[in-house]
Amino acid sequence: MTNADQQPLAYQSGFANEWATEALPGALPVGRNSPQVCPYGLYAEQISGTAFTAPRHQNRRTWFYRMRPGAAHTPFERMDNGRLSTDYNETPTTPNQLRWDPMPLPSEGEAIDFISGLSTMAGNGDPHAQSGTAIHIYSANRSMTRFFYDADGELLIVPQQGRLRVATECGVLEVEPQEIVVIPRGLRFRVELPDGASRGYVCENYGAPFQLPDLGVIGSNGLANPRDFQTPVAWYEDVEGDFDLVAKFMGNLWVAKLDHSPLDVVAWHGNFAPYKYDLRRFNTIGSISYDHPDPSIFLVLQSPSDTPGVDTIDFVVFPPRWLVAEKTFRPPWFHRNVASEFMGLIHGVYDAKADGFKPGGASLHNCMSGHGPDAATFEKASKADTTQAHKVDATMAFMFETRHVIRPTRAALDSSGLQANYHQCWLDVKKHFNPEQR
Repeated sequence: MTNADQQPLAYQSGFANEWATEALPGALPVGRNSPQVCPYGLYAEQISGTAFTAPRHQNRRTWFYRMRPGAAHTPFERMDNGRLSTDYNETPTTPNQLRWDPMPLPSEGEAIDFISGLSTMAGNGDPHAQSGTAIHIYSANRSMTRFFYDADGELLIVPQQGRLRVATECGVLEVEPQEIVVIPRGLRFRVELPDGASRGYVCENYGAPFQLPDLGVIGSNGLANPRDFQTPVAWYEDVEGDFDLVAKFMGNLWVAKLDHSPLDVVAWHGNFAPYKYDLRRFNTIGSISYDHPDPSIFLVLQSPSDTPGVDTIDFVVFPPRWLVAEKTFRPPWFHRNVASEFMGLIHGVYDAKADGFKPGGASLHNCMSGHGPDAATFEKASKADTTQAHKVDATMAFMFETRHVIRPTRAALDSSGLQANYHQCWLDVKKHFNPEQR
């Protein structure tokens, strides 16, 4: 049974606050985190996402009040990693610009759930050192009947096609394309597919948890607003049977047996919890005079590093917006960065590419690799009437940006979806130089 009849799907708003929620009245203890006897015969269990001694404003932990403790399972045993990998040394990392077509959806004759549908595209760092990131694409057509948690890092999931129903220890999140969901490190969950076949992107963050960036000179409002982040209310399953619990630990997959659903948390309080965010609510800020702003102005979430002002991972989004800068090349300019950029397209057309970059596809531009608009986009933007405002509409692109080189896996480089002629879009850029004409 579940408590779905007693409590409808609902969310709490806010980001990284101290939430408290119960699916049965009085299930949350009063005055003590771990009383001698918990209400309803529940067990108290704390999950910590940061060191115990982390400063209060950075400390993340949640108290669960559950039917059975999380330790109640058989020993873990190794299982096949499928298409997941943390080996970025199989082939030399290329400085070439890379772009992939969308990963195909599973055929009707296949039964692929979220775990087996994960395919590692690229990454850096090491889960052993709790530093760096892995970037995956998932393509699945079956709801999970098993459960999963990732001890290596938190998961930022970006659906591109098909809704996800993510049932977690903290409650249920329903996520559609143009929304994202973040699952904290170690939290157990199950992914269901209400629309059947589904595809999307996953950023696995080995480092510090994602947080909202400070706004600096922007002031107190703008970009992603805390009130638009939603966390589930308590929801539980009281189900017994034979279940698999899959763990990702030190780059490998492990499986243990359960005789019950681990989603048996009746109440919880804390700030270490899953959340979702609608990218369409991002408050875009840009130039109203001249020049195209740096992509950092589109920052949604950041995983900070030990270097002030430099993040381990930035999650950046390019939503619909007005372009109004006058006498300016309005699309992203040609550039080479010390940072490395992995881009995906959820919906529509990206304004720096005329064609070739498709919804569900991806591109990788690594440290100091030159990139920017293709020839057709450059010619069009160079002749545009900038006395008129232009609406970039019906689009949603995003970027995972890191300070470390993003190293593609051998599987990604050997993929049939890798576009061999991607570089051609810049070879077609014409020379306009004329020393006799300013």
